[in-house]
Amino acid sequence: MNKRYSSFTEFYPFYLSQHQDKTCRALHYIGSSLVILTFIYSVVSAQWAMLLLLPVIGYGFAWVGHFVFEKNRPATFEYPLYSFMADWLMLYRALSHRK
Repeated sequence: MNKRYSSFTEFYPFYLSQHQDKTCRALHYIGSSLVILTFIYSVVSAQWAMLLLLPVIGYGFAWVGHFVFEKNRPATFEYPLYSFMADWLMLYRALSHRK
């Protein structure tokens, strides 16, 4: 990853190119969905310590997807904010049937 991205709009196509494997994407969707559910459960049940699991759940599923199936290095290592944003956009677009 040598190119430096100066905007999210410029970064997002690269992000998608790093998620070609369907299993990798599915693991991202599962992890993100579990993050949402865990967050809701934590707030509703006042189990605040469970909030500490959110990064483990979200990144855990995603990184397995990258290292095992996609066989690449997660973009979050160089672009943490853009990658975080792109992950949620990718999930939104999958759920709304947009590419």
